[in-house]
Amino acid sequence: MESVYESCLEYELKKANMIVERQSLLPVRYGEIVIEQGFRIDLWVDRKVAIELKACDKLLPVHKAQLSTYMRLSQSPLGLLINFNEKLLKNGIERMALTEFA
Repeated sequence: MESVYESCLEYELKKANMIVERQSLLPVRYGEIVIEQGFRIDLWVDRKVAIELKACDKLLPVHKAQLSTYMRLSQSPLGLLINFNEKLLKNGIERMALTEFA
C-alpha cells in the first residue's frame, strides 16, 4: 500500500511544481568502503525534505530513527514521517528538523 501512497504524493508534489526524487539512493560510508545501495528515501523534495511513508497501526520510535538516519545521510534539514493508516491524515504526520544542517 505504501507504494500507492508514494506515487500519489509524488504526483501531488510535482503538480505543485516541486522537485521530487522517488526512492533516492543514499550511499553509506563504512571505513574505506562505500555501500552504494545503503538506504533509500521514499521521497526527497527539493533535496531539502526527506519523506518517509508508512501504512502501519502506529508510528514507532524505530520509524523516527529511520527518518533521522535518512536526514543525516542526505543532509536534509527537514523530514516528514507520514502514516497513511489514520482516520485523519493530519494525525499521522510528524515533522522532524535537524538544526545542524540549517
